Amino acid sequence: MRQVRQPHGDGPVAEDGSSGGTAGSDDLTVALDLERLILDAPRRYTPYQAARAADVPMELATRFWRAMGFPDIGQSRALNDSDVIALRRLAGLVESGLLSESMAIQVARSTGQTTARLAGWQMDTFLDNLTQPVEPGLTRAEVAYPLVELLLPELEQFLVYVWRRQLAAVTGRVVQAAEDAEITSGKLAVGFADLVGFTRLSRRLEEEELGELVESFENTCADMIAGLGGRVIKTLGDEILYVSEDPATAAEIALGLVETLAENDTMPELRVGMAFGTVTSRMGDVFGTTVNLASRLTSIAPKDAVLIDGEFATALEHNGSAAPVDLDGAGQGGALVAESGPSTGADTAPDHRFHLQPMWRRPVRGLGLVEPWLLSRCTRGD
Repeated sequence: MRQVRQPHGDGPVAEDGSSGGTAGSDDLTVALDLERLILDAPRRYTPYQAARAADVPMELATRFWRAMGFPDIGQSRALNDSDVIALRRLAGLVESGLLSESMAIQVARSTGQTTARLAGWQMDTFLDNLTQPVEPGLTRAEVAYPLVELLLPELEQFLVYVWRRQLAAVTGRVVQAAEDAEITSGKLAVGFADLVGFTRLSRRLEEEELGELVESFENTCADMIAGLGGRVIKTLGDEILYVSEDPATAAEIALGLVETLAENDTMPELRVGMAFGTVTSRMGDVFGTTVNLASRLTSIAPKDAVLIDGEFATALEHNGSAAPVDLDGAGQGGALVAESGPSTGADTAPDHRFHLQPMWRRPVRGLGLVEPWLLSRCTRGD
């Protein structure tokens, strides 16, 4: 009977899943059984054999493998027919001219990073069921195997459905951008929403309470951002980054988040910083000066308030969402950010959605002198 070795240097395990009976071998067998169930194929190839079977140079196969987020496994016989097919497909996209080699590497990396997070989130969700026997005397294998067997096809179909829906939405935005002069400028409204005092709070809360708070924050923000037409880029525990092609939509999201979380007594205060400008998008993330500026504005925003940059304010004025601000006599803004609160909007025409209040210019690390604007809602009937 042939022996194979685990990718991370674990002891040899027979291809049929049996082991030599050493301590920990049961866990190893469970892991191999689950791997075979999930991948629907036994281990057959070393990396070299898989590359040769796919007719892909070993150097390129290694780059694909690493880009997907998997470690080097030496010459362990740990790959299967699905790995060969995946290598062949990526290489075929390059050979056909549909993708350059660097683009194929990016496809592998972005897919690997996204699905790694997805798999991690899903295992966090099902972790208790996978590791805690529902009845005394049951092994982890007896609990985990049937659960994974039932979940796997349902999760797979749901993943494909959501991916197609997301692909359709992104394709629609690209097509629309080709016909919309404003969108083709490449500008985006970028917003950061940040919980105030989260670090201090995390020292006081138990881990379970902290996890529930973060989950509630992320769910509330994600639902509102998606519902109003924005896009969540990423969450960072106490902070969420989102974008929108439309500044008015981003502004509506920001104020909605502040208002909604303020109604929850268990949630810390929220502050939001937003900027509008050219953004570099790569592998689902966004970069550039506009993103940095939004982040810096978040750090100086008052509690339960929204700060925006000058270009964002100008965009709101141009699309009629906010009244033009007459700075004559206003100097360089109204008051210091730390001493300011949202305006009542009494000086704003009732057909405008937002009120803008210029703040004192101040230096922002790495970006020079910046003039923030305090964003608030107009009050009707003023």
